[in-house]
Order: sequence, then structure tokens, then C-alpha cells
Amino acid sequence: MKRFLAGGALSILLLTGGLLFWQGRANQQSVIPAPPPPAALAEGLPEADEDAPEFGNAPPLPPSAAKASREEMRFNRYDRNRDSIITRLEMMSSRTKAFKELDKDRNNLLTFEEWAAATGERFSKADGNGNSQLSREEFATTRPKKAAKPGCKC
Repeated sequence: MKRFLAGGALSILLLTGGLLFWQGRANQQSVIPAPPPPAALAEGLPEADEDAPEFGNAPPLPPSAAKASREEMRFNRYDRNRDSIITRLEMMSSRTKAFKELDKDRNNLLTFEEWAAATGERFSKADGNGNSQLSREEFATTRPKKAAKPGCKC
């Protein structure tokens, strides 16, 4: 019981000391030095010689990264984990338009048969070495063919 009372008295004493310290700091005025007069500033600045050039050398240009080719950007869009290999999961994750094209019965459900018929052939044609992964070179063969532009109807 004595320890409990001693602890309480010590706590009250510490709180009182902290409060007095805080109030003492609040009543102190901080002195901010006045700025020097403008004439004193002008005296301390160096001046250029008469024959000094008006402008100095241009700063160095930041290094520029090589722009990725169109095919590299297309590959990187599918390579989600940036390991330079596209798996089936990565290729199919962002292809909602392709999903709609694969869904032949238009029920918003892609059966394995619908999916396997269309994508399995295309993937296996692109996978030249048969390891179920597309390298950059193999992926380049999956690029869609450009549609022929209609001729002028003049």
C-alpha cells in the first residue's frame, strides 16, 4: 500500500513539474533578429568583370532512356511480372475484348471448349520451342495482322 501511495505522489509531482516547465516556456519570448538593411546586402555581393559573358555554360542534359519499340511496349503490356516471359495467365488477364470474341454463344461464360479451340491453337503456333512460355521473339509472331485499308472510291 505504501508503494502505491508513493507512486501516486511521484506521478503528481512529475505532472506538476511538467506543467510548470511548459508554462515557463510559453511565457518566454523568442527573439528574431532584424534583417540587415538593403545597403549592407548590396555591399557583400560580388560583381562580374566587364568582359565576363552574360550567360554561362548550359547545364548538362539528363540522360535519356531508349524508347521502347512498339512490339516491346506490346510485350510489356502482357508481361505483368516483368520476367521477360508471358504465361497463359498473363496473356489472358487483360483481354476482355478477346473474351467476348471467344464467347461464341454470347452467355458471358467461356467454356473450356470455346477457349481451348481458339487460344490453344494460337498459343501453340507462337510457342516454337514447345515449353508453354512465350519469349519475346515468339510473342512477336502473335502480332495481329493489319487490316487492308480500303482504296479510294473516287
